[in-house]
Amino acid sequence: MQHENLTQRIIGCAMQVHRTLGAGFLESVYQQALAHELRKAGLKIECEKKLQVIYDGVVVGDFSADMLVQDVVMIENKAVQNLLSAHEAQLVNYLTATGIEVGLLLNFGAPSLQVKRKYRTYRPKQG
Repeated sequence: MQHENLTQRIIGCAMQVHRTLGAGFLESVYQQALAHELRKAGLKIECEKKLQVIYDGVVVGDFSADMLVQDVVMIENKAVQNLLSAHEAQLVNYLTATGIEVGLLLNFGAPSLQVKRKYRTYRPKQG
């Protein structure tokens, strides 16, 4: 899988944050804690990274990605009881609009950290 080692390192940092803080805080608290853990791990991290949305070769808008790690993995943080398919679609839309290939959807609001790895291009599930 593309960027497998990097995404595993990010997930490990997210697990450390969730183990330490547990559920119940605002998304912004988890994002700052995760940014701290990722920097401690020696990773380049940008929070609220402004990215352009490209449609048919034209910039049609922009948005802020929660986090961009090493310029190649987008992170969408949530602090909700359960992830919804709409959260997954949001991340895939961000990946599609920016051309970034790999993203992680992290939910700190559940009793256990929830993680979804998403890709810009479709990849069949491996058995």
